[in-house]
Amino acid sequence: MFTRTISPLTLCITGLGWLMLASILGMAPLVGLIHSSPLPPWVGALHVHAVLVGGVTQIILGGLFLLIPPAISADRKEPGCTLFTFWTMNGGVIGMLVGFTLHRYAVVGMAGLVVMAAWLSVIQMLWHRVRRSWNLSSMESWYYALPLLCLLGGAVCGELMALGFVPESYGYLRLAHIHLGVLGFVVLAIIGIVHNLLPTIWNRPRVNPKLAQTGIILILLGLAVLIGGFLNSSVSTELVAGAILGIGGMLWAGSLLRTWLSSTSIGNAAADHLFVSVFFLLVTIVLGGLVGANRLSDPPTLPYGKLHLVAYTHMTFIGFIVNAVVGIGSYIIPLAVAADRVPNTKKRGPYQDQLIAVMNRWSLIQVAALSLGTMGLGLLAALTWTVPLTSLSIGVAAWTSLGLLMTGLVLFAVKLTSIITKKPETLRAAQTSADELKLTA
Repeated sequence: MFTRTISPLTLCITGLGWLMLASILGMAPLVGLIHSSPLPPWVGALHVHAVLVGGVTQIILGGLFLLIPPAISADRKEPGCTLFTFWTMNGGVIGMLVGFTLHRYAVVGMAGLVVMAAWLSVIQMLWHRVRRSWNLSSMESWYYALPLLCLLGGAVCGELMALGFVPESYGYLRLAHIHLGVLGFVVLAIIGIVHNLLPTIWNRPRVNPKLAQTGIILILLGLAVLIGGFLNSSVSTELVAGAILGIGGMLWAGSLLRTWLSSTSIGNAAADHLFVSVFFLLVTIVLGGLVGANRLSDPPTLPYGKLHLVAYTHMTFIGFIVNAVVGIGSYIIPLAVAADRVPNTKKRGPYQDQLIAVMNRWSLIQVAALSLGTMGLGLLAALTWTVPLTSLSIGVAAWTSLGLLMTGLVLFAVKLTSIITKKPETLRAAQTSADELKLTA
């Protein structure tokens, strides 16, 4: 049974499920901070690992399979992974969460090894498809390989911590674990997907690709310098990295902006979320520079506590990553569901258009809710510089932000459920006929 293959779409849907559950769980630590009763650190560990390991990583791996076409038409049903790999990956995530809850870090480490084994299996199949389908240059090959290498590198650092190796280097390993996973894998992978997907959605060739290529090279360089600065605790190096990232991000975003301005396509949920995610990436880079500059003085010019760190990191986690994930899902899931249920390309069009129309419903409310909710967290953190945590304005800002964020996620979940349950008319008619035959018999 476990040799049976599954669709990459299953990885994406499962990852979105993890993302929704982890988002609800993430409300608890924030509420605890506001009420001056912080929850134990393991609750935050559950939230972060459920989001990144169970959710975002699984979505990215499944999405890459759906975005990379098979080399030949005979491979259209080429699997993303086996059922055994799928259950191994998700069972490992559950094992990690149980280990964090019980404070059994050996359990976390062993479960992490299981997850890594599943990742290696999926990455091997994914890279095999890339090499067969795309005629990549040396530079392009390195760009697509680098996030996958960072994913594995960050996981290795996590294993060394969980299993108790080199405890004297725990702080450095933790920094490497976080930044290789988040910056090296998630951010680079999403930038690559957005870079290729937005012009496709806009149905317009990329304007000034050399500008975009220069921007991406600077982003890669900036991330490398930034990770080096974190590992060496050098604020000046971090600021240099921030300047490089800022220039690279503006060049890359400028190329996308010019492509959008030259396009005549009507905005949709996918394009809107992806474009907003680019905006939040730039905001995060600017805020990161300000955070670094604030640390140059001792004591810092502005107080910087845990709530401010939560607000800053969630500009990336929600503003950039979640918006990008929702945008990617809004584009690939209707296409994948239509292709899976209607193999004939000539007959697929009307059904595919119906699914896309469902995904585009309430897109303005969905994008605005996620974006305003994310910015509300920044406002919440800024308010603590002038008013106490117990004030009414803090409570209003917190619950308004959380309400907006959950509104955006719930809208997306409702539309996703509608798409999955919406069958094409031909399949519905066939099912009705079969039911009638059973009743007659």
